[in-house]
Amino acid sequence: MFDNGTLLITGGTGSFGNTVLNHFLNSDIKEIRVFSRDEKKQDDMRHELQAKYPESYGKVKFYIGNVRDRDSLMDATQGVDYIFHAAALKEVPSCEFFPMQAYKTNVEGTDNVVHAAIANHVKSVVLLSTDKAAYPINAMGISKAMAERVIYSKARIAAEHGTILSCTRYGNVMCSRGSVIPLFVQQIQNKREITITDPNMTRFLMNLDEAVALVMFAFQHANPGDLFVQKADASTIGVLADAVQELFGKTGVRIIGPRHGEKLYETLVTREEMLRSEDMGQYYRISADTRDLNYDKFLVNGNVKSQADAEYTSSNTHILTVEETVKKIMGTQFIQDELKRVEK
Repeated sequence: MFDNGTLLITGGTGSFGNTVLNHFLNSDIKEIRVFSRDEKKQDDMRHELQAKYPESYGKVKFYIGNVRDRDSLMDATQGVDYIFHAAALKEVPSCEFFPMQAYKTNVEGTDNVVHAAIANHVKSVVLLSTDKAAYPINAMGISKAMAERVIYSKARIAAEHGTILSCTRYGNVMCSRGSVIPLFVQQIQNKREITITDPNMTRFLMNLDEAVALVMFAFQHANPGDLFVQKADASTIGVLADAVQELFGKTGVRIIGPRHGEKLYETLVTREEMLRSEDMGQYYRISADTRDLNYDKFLVNGNVKSQADAEYTSSNTHILTVEETVKKIMGTQFIQDELKRVEK
């Protein structure tokens, strides 16, 4: 479906954007536009692509802009067929201290992307969301939950103009920028104890390729306002720390307590959403709530059940053992590269 098309990636210099590029550069896509606000990261990416992909890096075009600035998005989305909307503020503690900044990027930024996509007749937009948007308790999760609501609220109007809006929601992407596994590795390499928040805390584990596959699935199967979730394994933070030490050496563990706004476990699908979910094998599709504001009919017809018996969380999915977690994290490029570097 992407042959001879043009793809725009917002936040394209991040971990996800780099992985998307690796998937698409050798395909028959016509053009990939990287949209971000950091010229240094764009320049670094440009030189890396020139070195690694001399035959195909010319497909990539770089656009300096900010999702907070609708005009810059209007320019960048002209002639675009598909948008991966990955731009976000995602660090939980920083969003806690600066919630209005999270709002401006994650909520207003998403609204700007939607308006630009509709105005420029983009075929499909997929928002990358997070498990922290389900039953959110922190500013990052609340802002991403609101971003999802922007997609849902505009989905019907956008479809009338030929644009399909949908969401993906995923758990922790292993070894992405700012994630915990690189921190553990760095602490071990510096001969320091690993610092963990709570050994019993559970988190979903996904690699970057799985995150891209989820977005690809959304592009191929989305109806207006759909939310897609990949079924994922989870690990306790204690087991994750043990797995990293199995690979890089044991330096001990120090418990420091939860950071601002952290949960004991994460939810990928809420009980309310499970009522509208469709099991598609490896994925759940949660259809949009298509009710309107005319609630009078519910007084007549009734709407008895408002939630399912259970949500889908990092505590009731498959919990990995240390051995399984080692195997899981060994599948990431970061861990493979670090092990090779240690061997040298």
